[in-house]
Amino acid sequence: MLPTVWGRFVSYNQALSAYRETRVKTASQGTLIIMLYDEAIKRLGAAAALLNDNPDKSPTIIEPLNNNILKAQEIITELMASLDMEAGGEISKNLLALYTYFNQQLLEGNIEKNVEKIQFVRDMMDQLRSAWVEIVNNTAVPASLQSAPAGINIAG
Repeated sequence: MLPTVWGRFVSYNQALSAYRETRVKTASQGTLIIMLYDEAIKRLGAAAALLNDNPDKSPTIIEPLNNNILKAQEIITELMASLDMEAGGEISKNLLALYTYFNQQLLEGNIEKNVEKIQFVRDMMDQLRSAWVEIVNNTAVPASLQSAPAGINIAG
């Protein structure tokens, strides 16, 4: 019976992976940005939870904490790289400064094991995500005409 169950599990994981890949490949640029925010917020929430649940900062949380923060920093760097500084003007400059500040706060938060810095960045990312949702929902350009930025990697 185990091989049958294992086979279904593997098939399910392959189907889920294919669905996620298709979802990313067919998403509009705005939707991809929201997906990046979602993943960063999730990772920062997990990092904050690790610190909140382990006030003594036991060594067992160091690796998962670091991994979650590093993934969030990678996503923020992806967001920085996707900025169009010419077309975005002042907004792009402000976002670049914010993203740079976020990565600095996460670096310090990771070194210091400071949940407040991690939570601050998570909360700010959540606010920016909400703004992007408004932009995407109120944009008249059909999703099929929006181009996705090349190179965005939210999967891994």
